[in-house]
Amino acid sequence: MIERQGLIVWVYSLRNLKILKRHGLVHYVSKKMKYVVLYTNREDIEMLERKIKELHFVRKVERSYRPEIDMNFSERIGTSQRDIKEVNEAELTETILIEPV
Repeated sequence: MIERQGLIVWVYSLRNLKILKRHGLVHYVSKKMKYVVLYTNREDIEMLERKIKELHFVRKVERSYRPEIDMNFSERIGTSQRDIKEVNEAELTETILIEPV
């Protein structure tokens, strides 16, 4: 299965949307806020991001954080907010102690 990743492309105008369609699947277009959500192959993401940034109508390009987020919520089901906060604080102090300064 081919891994996909989203790019959020902020544009000055939506007139040139056809050019963005050549680079991947256009998932969503916001006319009010002038951005486009574009999905493409994960292996080509760096090259494509540089290529899109060079287009004259593009303001900014951001990568989607979804592939980096742990989507396994089975550990969290049935736990209270206080328990979750305690676990997160313990993990944070653990990472601070492990990382060399």
